[in-house]
Amino acid sequence: MSATSGPAADDARRDAASAAPVPPASHPAAPGAGAPQAPASTPVVVAPARRRRLVATLVALAAVTLVLDQATKAWALAGLDEGVRHPVLGDLLGLQLLFNPGAALGLATGTTWLLTVVAITVVVVIVRVSRRLGSTGWTIALGLLLGGALGNLVDRLIREPGVFVGHVVDFIAYGDLFVGNVADIAIVAAAGLLMLLSLMGVRLDGTRERREEPAAEDAATDGAGDAAGDAAGSGRADG
Repeated sequence: MSATSGPAADDARRDAASAAPVPPASHPAAPGAGAPQAPASTPVVVAPARRRRLVATLVALAAVTLVLDQATKAWALAGLDEGVRHPVLGDLLGLQLLFNPGAALGLATGTTWLLTVVAITVVVVIVRVSRRLGSTGWTIALGLLLGGALGNLVDRLIREPGVFVGHVVDFIAYGDLFVGNVADIAIVAAAGLLMLLSLMGVRLDGTRERREEPAAEDAATDGAGDAAGDAAGSGRADG
């Protein structure tokens, strides 16, 4: 059978073509459309019971550090002669009683009062931030720092030559580098732990820093690339 031809058949085909639905035009997706959005940050609330335990741990650790520091200083004052070195590990470690008016390594010897103010400021700051504690690591670090700061602060306040300008008792000699005490050890340990926590992204409240921005940018780039590819494909099909 041959196909129907003629003017009537042509009119019927044109009517059918005009009645057919037109597919919607595809538009390139906006950059970032469909990319995962980072959740809005909300303040972390530490459970009161946990915060009380952490604060109690901080206070206990600071108290132990303070007592140990002052007890060893009292022993050094009673059993060592000023300036006389007693080797413990040859030339690497020894005991040598000194009275330090400045900071570590003999620095700032003429500004004892300023060091006292700095120590008081450190103590006040630690007490204030302790209300937001949620991390065990931060608790240990701040407890050591508080105990060390208080240990040397006591010397500044009660020892000769007077209040706020007292000399700190040092007796642990590290080679020919410097002479320190237990409070200094606690402060250095606290500083190292705080650096480690910062590198790990651990915050004071126990949460960790999120690094989602690069992932979101990659997703946005992939989405834009897919949209461009779809547009190019559609253009080739139209051609």
